[in-house]
Amino acid sequence: MPDKFKDECGVFGIFGHPEAANMTYLGLYALQHRGQESAGIAASDTQQVRVSRAMGYVADTFNGEALAQLPGSTAIGHVRYSTAGESKLSNAQPILIDCAHGQIAICHNGNLVNAGELRHDLVRRGSIFQSSSDTEVVLHLYARSKASSVEDAVVESVSQVQGAFSLVMLTRDRLIAVRDPHGFRPLALGRLDDAVVVCSETCAMDLIGATYVRDIEPGEVLVVGAQGMRSIKPFPPAPLAHCIFEHVYFARPDSYVFGKSVNEVRTELGRILAREQPLEADVVVPVPDSGVCAAMGYAEESGVPLRMGLIRNHYVGRTFIQPQSSIRHFGVKVKLNPVKSILEGRRVILVDDSIVRGTTSRKIVKMVRAAGAKEVHVRISCPPTISPCFYGVDTPQRSELIGATHTLDEITTFLDADTVAYLSLEGLLSAVGNERSSYCSSCYTARYPVAIPQDQATYLQLALKLDKTEPVAK
Repeated sequence: MPDKFKDECGVFGIFGHPEAANMTYLGLYALQHRGQESAGIAASDTQQVRVSRAMGYVADTFNGEALAQLPGSTAIGHVRYSTAGESKLSNAQPILIDCAHGQIAICHNGNLVNAGELRHDLVRRGSIFQSSSDTEVVLHLYARSKASSVEDAVVESVSQVQGAFSLVMLTRDRLIAVRDPHGFRPLALGRLDDAVVVCSETCAMDLIGATYVRDIEPGEVLVVGAQGMRSIKPFPPAPLAHCIFEHVYFARPDSYVFGKSVNEVRTELGRILAREQPLEADVVVPVPDSGVCAAMGYAEESGVPLRMGLIRNHYVGRTFIQPQSSIRHFGVKVKLNPVKSILEGRRVILVDDSIVRGTTSRKIVKMVRAAGAKEVHVRISCPPTISPCFYGVDTPQRSELIGATHTLDEITTFLDADTVAYLSLEGLLSAVGNERSSYCSSCYTARYPVAIPQDQATYLQLALKLDKTEPVAK
C-alpha cells in the first residue's frame, strides 16, 4: 500500500560457508520485505572482494550465472529502500572501496543523523563522494583513518557517526558486524554448522537452516575471522532505543526481533486493543497482510469471529498501467478485493496496524461499505503516528500525518467510518513487556533519543507541540 511507512533496509552476512553467495541470496530473499528498490551481494575468496548490485527485487537481480561470479566462503548482502539518498544504482549496496587498509564492502540498515555535517567536512578536506547515501560517509572516515589495523579503523570510523546503524562489513578475510549503542535497528547472530551468520531478522536464518544464537549487542563490534569471533565494545554506555515499529509493522511475523516473537507481540497488541476498545460487532476483518496478527488477537479476546473479508492480490508488481478515471480507486482495488458474502449486512471491525496519511484507509472503508457492510469500525493496533522518524524509516512530513493534524473525530469523519480507535501507548509498551526505557517510540511521542539535526527538522516541518519542560532530544 502506498500509504504505509516504508521498510528501511535488510542486511545479511555469512562467514565460512563454501556457498556464501548462494546463502546470501537466500537470506536476502527472506528479507525482501525490508526493501524492494535494489539488491546487492559482495563476496570474498580471501584474495579479492567482488560485488554485484542492481535495481529491483532479489529474484530479478540474481541468477545462477550472476552468483557464479561471486566466489568465496564469505559474503554480505543488502536489500534497500532509500531513507537517505536517491533511488538509483549508485546508491545501491554493498558499497565497495579499496584504500590503504585494503578492500572493504559495507551494508547499512539505519540512518546517520549527522551524515550531512560529516559529509560537508569530508568534502572540504578533499573527499570525493560517488553517491548520495549516508552510508558512504562511514567508508570515507574509514579510508582516512591512520589506525594500524582494520578493526581499529572500523572502530574509529563508526565512533564518529550518530543515529541508527546496523552495519555488516566485508574485507578479504573478515566479516565485521556493528550495531549502534542505542540498538535502534535489529541485528541477529546465528550459526549454520561451522559458518557464522548475521542478519536483520531471524526469518533469514530459518530459510537457510541456521540457528539463532543471540542478538549483536547494542554498541558491539563483532569481528569474525579465521581465528574465530572477537567482540569489541568501543562505545560509551547509551540508553536503549529499539524501534518499536519493528514489532508493529516492519518485521515479518515469523521473525524474532529484539529477542521477542513478532507474531506473539502483534497478537497481544490485538488482545489489548480489544480490552481497551471493546465493541459489539458481527465480524473482525484484518487489512492484509500486516493487520492479520492483531486482528487474530482482537477476535480471540473479544469473542467476535475473525473472517478474511478482504483478499490481497500478491502478484502486483512494482508498477502497473493505470486506467482512466472511469475506474475509481483502482490503485487500492488492484491489491485488495472485498468478500461480499462476509461483509454484507454485518457490523465490521476493520483491524489494521497503522494509519499514516489516511488516504488508503479511507478507500478501504469505502470499499467495505460498498460491499454491503452495515457498520464499519476501524481499530488500529498502535497509537496515532504524530511525528517523522529520523532513524532509518521513510516517513512523511508531520503535516501529512493525519494523527498529528486531525482530532479523532476528524479522522473518523475523513475515513467515513462509524468509529475509529487506536491502541494506547501504554498498551503498546505492555505488549512488548512494559520495557518503556528500552524502546524508541518517537513516532508516537515526538521525543527523540538522539538529537535531530536542525536542518532536517526544518525540512520536514517538524512543528512539535511539546511541553516546554520536555526536551525534543534527550
